[in-house]
Amino acid sequence: MNVAKCSIVVVNWNAGKQLLECIQSIVDYNNALVTQVVVVDNGSSDGSMKLVEGLRDTPFPLRLVYNDKNLGFGAACNRGATLAESEYVLFLNPDAKLLSGSLGGPLTFMEETANVDVGVVGVQLLDEQGKVARSCARFPTLGMFASQILAIDRLPGMGNFGLHMSEWEHDTTQTVDHVIGAFFLIRRSLFVRVGGFDERFFVYLEDLDLSLRVHQSNFRAVYLANAQAFHAGGGTSRQVKARRLFYSLRSRLYYGFKHFSALQSWILLAITLLIEPLTRSFLAVFRRSASDLFNTWCAYGMLLRDLPRILREARER
Repeated sequence: MNVAKCSIVVVNWNAGKQLLECIQSIVDYNNALVTQVVVVDNGSSDGSMKLVEGLRDTPFPLRLVYNDKNLGFGAACNRGATLAESEYVLFLNPDAKLLSGSLGGPLTFMEETANVDVGVVGVQLLDEQGKVARSCARFPTLGMFASQILAIDRLPGMGNFGLHMSEWEHDTTQTVDHVIGAFFLIRRSLFVRVGGFDERFFVYLEDLDLSLRVHQSNFRAVYLANAQAFHAGGGTSRQVKARRLFYSLRSRLYYGFKHFSALQSWILLAITLLIEPLTRSFLAVFRRSASDLFNTWCAYGMLLRDLPRILREARER
């Protein structure tokens, strides 16, 4: 069987040397399965793109796209995908790296006749300690979001009620609701059919929203345990804690208003605004972390200021 090839899209925002390491891993482990790599820069200021500009004689065309400002992860992915030419598109985080077999196994799997209904594939992701990350997730419900807000999912034995499939060791291949966007291989025709990433999600949950629309189009997402890649985790979002929390809260509201009933959406908004600041503040005080307390209230300040726009855009379901 002739293995299909893929285009790889990498979105960069101040990823530093991680970006170069990511691209170098594609050079090392492309196995002639990559038709092109598109790097979309979201207005970085750390010189990370200059490191990549210096690459010469890559075994695939390397296209660099520059945005004047940070358009968000989903918007940058969409821009990169418009330049993709292969049957498959791999969205790869800049803090991820390919390993031997990262591409061949997933592409062969998706080409098998029995897997024509597989729209998305993810692989086993190894963290900085070499451990397998618990990277898959369930489609969120109001109850799952509420368990996060009330910190119920952190209690012993309550992992099954949470969004993340942390109770599963990720040691078997199986169909799942969602594979993490750090290594997200999708059929290009399907990506176009479902409309790509929803650009209202600046960052966080944009990949899960896409997975749900893939599922609604009668395609499956499969996690492959026999293929691996590296993922540091956290990425450049580690750099901006208050803003990271703001985007996380905002994306959750967008997701709720897009996919939940009207009643559930307003309940989610109420507990996000009225209960969660208190639970987060309590946990920060309990941990004696003044920075967590400060970042919590900074994030909620940003959320309240942005709330009119969130509610206006939420009507665009």
